[in-house]
Amino acid sequence: MQPITVSPVRKIIHIDMDAFYASVEQRDFPEYRGKPLAVGGSPTGRGVVATASYEARKFGVRSAMSSRKAMQLCPEIIFVFPRFEVYKAVSRSIREIFSRYTDIIEPLSLDEAFLDVTEDKQKIGSALEIATQIKNAIKTELNLTASAGVSVNKFVAKIASDINKPNGLTFIGPSKVESFINELPVEKFYGVGKVTADKMKNMQLYTGADLRKLSENELVKHFGKTGHFFYNIVRGIDEREVQVHRETKSLGAEDTFMYDLENIEEMHKELDKIGLTVFNKLQKNQLKGRTVTLKIKYSDFTQITRNHSFSKPVGDFDTITETAKRLLEKVDMEEKTVRLLGISLSNFGEPETKAKKPRNPEQLELFP
Repeated sequence: MQPITVSPVRKIIHIDMDAFYASVEQRDFPEYRGKPLAVGGSPTGRGVVATASYEARKFGVRSAMSSRKAMQLCPEIIFVFPRFEVYKAVSRSIREIFSRYTDIIEPLSLDEAFLDVTEDKQKIGSALEIATQIKNAIKTELNLTASAGVSVNKFVAKIASDINKPNGLTFIGPSKVESFINELPVEKFYGVGKVTADKMKNMQLYTGADLRKLSENELVKHFGKTGHFFYNIVRGIDEREVQVHRETKSLGAEDTFMYDLENIEEMHKELDKIGLTVFNKLQKNQLKGRTVTLKIKYSDFTQITRNHSFSKPVGDFDTITETAKRLLEKVDMEEKTVRLLGISLSNFGEPETKAKKPRNPEQLELFP
């Protein structure tokens, strides 16, 4: 009789730096400390905010927000030019701290990563203790703070890291996962935006416990393929592994509208909003792409994509949004209304910081 082998419970940590770009600026320049700060954007009202300090967030300033809106919310906000080479160097130092405990590291961007410490290098055994040591090392060696979520899978660990920000540490052990997800508001679930959240609430679905009452077929009927994910995740099932070599194939964003769009001007305005989100993701990941893709879903749920490729990588807001608008204008919209629009970039070149430096550093501005 073959012995039964039991797989060890996974120990996953999600580390998320607190207001990373802004915190680095406040660390390096004392005159910024304690003041509302935005990295990116411009006091002239052009461009978008890449990261806002916690002092600015108290006024409602958020990343991907236009600088004009940020100034309306917080007139005393300070805009600073991003120093991506510095942020990348700090990110390397953070990664070095991670590597003291595990080689199974999945970076999501410069300021966040998943770590699998099921078998850690130092034989500590406790994921909570490892997360504590990592946070302490980041504070002691780099004078920055990070928040950490610790659990048995990526989904719960990532949500946990956001609970007690800044400088938070949240542990959701195996026996607590079910109750944690049961109490989780539906808007906290992956794939649930404002439109889907409103739809769920109209169905009297407010928490994970409410979602769990529906069968898998019912969830798929109401929410499409994402219904499979909802069915598993409300039961604490997330078998995704921490990917050591995680290559970004594309970056994008999309939005489903409260009502179907008929007017091309309305669609252009929505593409501007979606383009801001894509632009911010590109800046955060220091990427440029050669191919811009427009996604259109009509009111009858038919879907098409159109794309345009450039000879050189692009990543600025104007090029992304104007290309998407031109692609839209080439589509036959007669007697059709639009339910969803999306923009994505793919076919990436080298990261921006590896590219040849321009003679005029102003070309790297976040001010489209």
